[in-house]
Amino acid sequence: MADSTQTSAKVSEVTGLYDRYVMATYGRFPVVFERGQGVYLWDTDGRRYLDFLAGIAVNGVGHCHPKVVEAVQRQCAKLMHVSNLYLIEQQAELAQALCGMCGMEKAFFANSGAEANEAALKIARKLGNAASPDKTWIVAAVNSFHGRTLGTLAITGQEKYQKPYVPLVPDVTLIPYNDTAALEAAVDDRTCAVILEPVQGEGGVLPAAPEFLRAAREAADRHGALMILDEIQSGRGRTGEFLACQAYGVVPDIVTLAKTMGGGFPIAACLARGKAAEAFVPGDHGTTFGGGPLACAAALAAVRAIESEGLSARAREMGAAVQSGLEALKAKHGGVEVRGMGLMQALVLGSPVARDVVQAAFRKGLLANAVGPGIVRLLPPLVVNQQQIDEGMEILDSAIAETVA
Repeated sequence: MADSTQTSAKVSEVTGLYDRYVMATYGRFPVVFERGQGVYLWDTDGRRYLDFLAGIAVNGVGHCHPKVVEAVQRQCAKLMHVSNLYLIEQQAELAQALCGMCGMEKAFFANSGAEANEAALKIARKLGNAASPDKTWIVAAVNSFHGRTLGTLAITGQEKYQKPYVPLVPDVTLIPYNDTAALEAAVDDRTCAVILEPVQGEGGVLPAAPEFLRAAREAADRHGALMILDEIQSGRGRTGEFLACQAYGVVPDIVTLAKTMGGGFPIAACLARGKAAEAFVPGDHGTTFGGGPLACAAALAAVRAIESEGLSARAREMGAAVQSGLEALKAKHGGVEVRGMGLMQALVLGSPVARDVVQAAFRKGLLANAVGPGIVRLLPPLVVNQQQIDEGMEILDSAIAETVA
């Protein structure tokens, strides 16, 4: 791979447009991607990159999976949007498929993970208010990430995201992740919901301790609260199961999905069972674009590709290979920890140089990202193979060596 050290005319042109017309919400890498296939991306100068970020866990079936491309092209030629005032066949089929895979009963479709979580919070608050005027509290975890809307920011336990937007939505208790005693102390009869990530993604790829998730389930049951699991990043096969919580033997009342769900197309879902599945009535909630024919066609194709190609099982196998490669790098470079599940992995470095490592890896043709001063996160597509993992580990090895030196 060529070293991406030169800024092309195209990058300069697009950067100029960004500086003038686009709000500065991201610190963007100096690259314009032109096409992608499988685990690789190519920029406008023809440089190839190994994509171990997958659009932040979105391109689970790889870039431009033939089944997803064909489904989108076919649907585009027929019907793209009609609104949720009418029956949408693809939406009904997708709801049936997703609910059948995880023991849920009904689905609400949205466009993003934050929207799916907002729907889950509204269900919890509605049921809580119906039970008691003071049953409004939501228990969430420190270091979590559930979205950037005002509602989801309140349950996102990271001050750097919350501070500019106070006051936040009230009645939220944040507890240390994996602290079972703190969780049990926080959940009481005023609690309407406990919301957790089975694996904290933006929080540093930190899996839940089995006893922590089980305690959350038991505490929610004991106090008549909902258990909501945010599987926006960990769901749809990434950790080796349809849902990460299935490896723990824990069944939530609500689970939220997005990211990998659409095969690259934006779509999200709030799936529920029991009383949570029946909470909404017409007028309680809605969306203009969520669950449209085009998005659902893409998601159905991605679901079928994951199932027919055995990509959940592949994520377990290839995840073990990534973890082994990271363990070797930890031993070689003095890292602190390797953690994750399936193809959701992180290397915790011994010094706060993760962003420098990611920048060096980018210049050498590998896409990863930093989720903390010393944490490098890898989220390869589920179609990744051993040769590509070896290639990625070689680049990451070189990037760490260069940075540490």
